[in-house]
Amino acid sequence: MDGLQKRLNTSIQFKLSFTLAVVILVLAALAGVFSYLSALDEAHDLQDDVLLQVARLVDREVLTAPVPVRTDHGKTADNESRVFVQRLGETNPALIGEGEGQVLPLPVTLKEGLQTVDVQGESFRVLVKTTAAGERLAVAQEAGLRNEIAQDGAWRTVMPFLVLVPLLLLIVADLVRKLFRPIAALAHEVDTRDEAALHPLGDQALPTEIRPFVTAINRLLTRTARSMELQRRFIADAAHELRSPLTALSLQAERLSDLELSASAQERLKALHEGITRGRQLLEQMLALAHVQSATESASGPVSVQDIFHRVLEDLLPLAEAKQLDLGAESIWDVNLEVNARDLFVLIRNLVDNAIRYTPAGGRVDLAAEHHPDGVLLRIQDNGPGIPETERQRVFAPFYRMAGSDAPGAGLGLAIVEVIAKRLGAQITLSAADPLRKSGLCVAVLLPHAASRHA
Repeated sequence: MDGLQKRLNTSIQFKLSFTLAVVILVLAALAGVFSYLSALDEAHDLQDDVLLQVARLVDREVLTAPVPVRTDHGKTADNESRVFVQRLGETNPALIGEGEGQVLPLPVTLKEGLQTVDVQGESFRVLVKTTAAGERLAVAQEAGLRNEIAQDGAWRTVMPFLVLVPLLLLIVADLVRKLFRPIAALAHEVDTRDEAALHPLGDQALPTEIRPFVTAINRLLTRTARSMELQRRFIADAAHELRSPLTALSLQAERLSDLELSASAQERLKALHEGITRGRQLLEQMLALAHVQSATESASGPVSVQDIFHRVLEDLLPLAEAKQLDLGAESIWDVNLEVNARDLFVLIRNLVDNAIRYTPAGGRVDLAAEHHPDGVLLRIQDNGPGIPETERQRVFAPFYRMAGSDAPGAGLGLAIVEVIAKRLGAQITLSAADPLRKSGLCVAVLLPHAASRHA
C-alpha cells in the first residue's frame, strides 16, 4: 500500500492512469447495475403485457367450452412456459393454453389486476380480469420461468460492459503511455547529451502543457552557454594578455644571462627561466583548452593516421632527443579517419607530449594504430612510472597533478584530450604498459567505425 501511495505521489503518468481506471470502473459498475435493473424491470413489464394480451384475446373470444380446452405446440413445447387461462369459481374451469388440461387451484377471492400468488409451493404471476360477460378470468404463468427469462435478458444487456471495460482500461493505459512517450524521449535526449551541448531542446512533438517548461529549460541553456562562453573568452583573453609580459620577462632574463653574474645569481636566473617557461606552457595549454572547448568545426575530410603520427613526431622529436628517448611509430598500417585534422593532431600530440614528460631519460615512447572490432584503436605507450589505478580517473581533471610528480607541466594536457575525445565520440582507456611489473602507461583511444575508412 505504501508503494502504491508513493507512486501516486511521484508519478503523474501512474496517477493519471490509476485515476482514469478507478473512474471507468466506478462508472461502469453504476451503469452496469442500472442497465441490469432496467432490463430486468423491462423484461417483467413485457411478460405482464403478454398476460394482458392473452386476457384481451380470450375476452374477445368468449369461453363457452364446459370442459378445459388445451392448445398444444407439439412435443417441442416447453412445459414451464405454459400459460394457464381459467375461470375462477367453477368446479371444472376451462383451460386455454399449453399443458395437459391442468387447472390451478386459485382462490376465488383474488382481486382484479396483476399479482403474484403462491400455489402449492410454487409462485405464479396471475392476471385477474372480468370479461364483458361478467365472468372472472385468470391468466397465470410460473414466476420462476419469468424471472429466469428476465435475468437472461438483463445479463445480455450487461455483457457488453463486462467485455468492453477491460478493453477500455487497456486502451486508456496505452494511450496515457503514448502521451508521455515524447516526454520520456526528451528526458533520454537530455540525459545522453554531452555537457558541452547546450543547444535548445526541440518542442515540436511535445504536448502544449509541457512546452512552457521546455521553453524555460531552453532559456536556462542559453544563459548557461552564454556564461560558459564568457568564461572561455575571459581565459583566452587573459592568456593573450599575459603573453606580452611573459615574453618581456623572458627577453629580460636572456639579457641578464649575457651579463657576468655570480654563481648564486646564475642559479636564481636559471630558476627564473624555468618559471617563465612553465608560465608560457601554462598559457599555451589554457589557450588550447579554451579553443577545444569552444570549437565547433566539423570533420575536415579523410585524415591519414600515419600523416598525423609523422607531424607529431616531427614536432616533438627535439623534446624527446633532449631526454634521449626512443620515440617512433610501431606499425606502418594506415587508416583514414573522417574527423577534424586539428582535433586529432592536438589529441595525439598532447598524449605523446605527456608521455615524453613523464618518461625518464633513456626511455621509450611508441605510437601505433590497430584494427579493432568497434573501429580503430590508437595506442601511445611508454615505459615510465605509469599511473596508479586509483588516479586514472582523476588525471583528466584540469590542473590535476599526481603527488610527488616533478615533471614539468600544468596538468591540462589530459583535460584537453578528454574534451577532444568526447567530441570525436572516442573512448580513452588507461592501463599499465607492463601488467606484470605494473609500470609504464598505455593510453588506448578507440575511434568508432563511423569515423574510420581504411586507406
